[in-house]
Amino acid sequence: MSYVKPAELVTRMVDAGAYKMQLSARDTLIRAFMGAALLTMAAAFAVTVSTNTGQPLLGAVLFPVGFVILYLFGFDLLTGVFTLTPLAVLDKRPGATVGAMFRNWGLVFVGNFGGAFMVAILMAIYFTYGFSAEPSAVGQAISEIGHGRTVGYADHGAAGMLTLFIRGVLCNWMVSTGVVLSMVSDNVVAKIVAMWLPIMLFFYMGFEHSIVNMFLFPSGLLLGADFTIMDYLIWNEIPTVFGNLVGGLLFVGLPLFITYGRTATRRSRESKPVARRAVGTTPSATAHPAARPIVQPVFAAGSSSERAAAGSSSEREPVGIV
Repeated sequence: MSYVKPAELVTRMVDAGAYKMQLSARDTLIRAFMGAALLTMAAAFAVTVSTNTGQPLLGAVLFPVGFVILYLFGFDLLTGVFTLTPLAVLDKRPGATVGAMFRNWGLVFVGNFGGAFMVAILMAIYFTYGFSAEPSAVGQAISEIGHGRTVGYADHGAAGMLTLFIRGVLCNWMVSTGVVLSMVSDNVVAKIVAMWLPIMLFFYMGFEHSIVNMFLFPSGLLLGADFTIMDYLIWNEIPTVFGNLVGGLLFVGLPLFITYGRTATRRSRESKPVARRAVGTTPSATAHPAARPIVQPVFAAGSSSERAAAGSSSEREPVGIV
């Protein structure tokens, strides 16, 4: 299986961020709509499995199927563009401006909400026989999730808000890791395995994902859960969005970009270097180091855009980006 080393991986990340900001509004909305629809369908599947089997771990193991499908199709989630597009801005790619970044975020948010809400309506119909009967056991479980993760946080006041925000941060640390790992190989099986691991972790741990919540909480309201739209916005969606932004950028995008896209110059010592005897040689062989050729280590230099200038372009979809 092919493996993309971190320095090249960062170039692909920047390429992807620049490419996404070049997309038309139509294409951005379609890809965001479908991405959220597939992810939230998988969320409904995972809750169904967990409820019917009584094994939450099994639901978490199976949930990544939606994430894998949507990224193999090249669709988008807000949590992913939170991590990728700022890197293209920092790398000063053509057309990658702060305004273009916010435009992309806004369009992806709208598209994601539309896709998630559509699935919420369809699943509410499914769980209630077209609203003609009480919700099934799975529908009741979704309603309880909505109540517990809005009013449940509100009951703890500021501590609940902090907990919600931290769960959002931890969520997109894992989800953005999955986004980046989708580019770590050119082999489809390797991509699937790499994406699967962090997504399974986030779902089982109960972290807060803004896109999944766009499905869970509207579904809960449609199914008669005991919380309001303002409860959902104030005590879940808005803090979760900000937590997702911080988690993806601070713990995934920036560390990789800084250390591999902006590799620092090797630290040199001011003092005169002392000749050291090489392993397996005699003292006489190292007595005159000036007589031996000095081999300097080669370090990557320049920005990721300079390194990628010959082979990538933000005007077409980069190789390896899903």
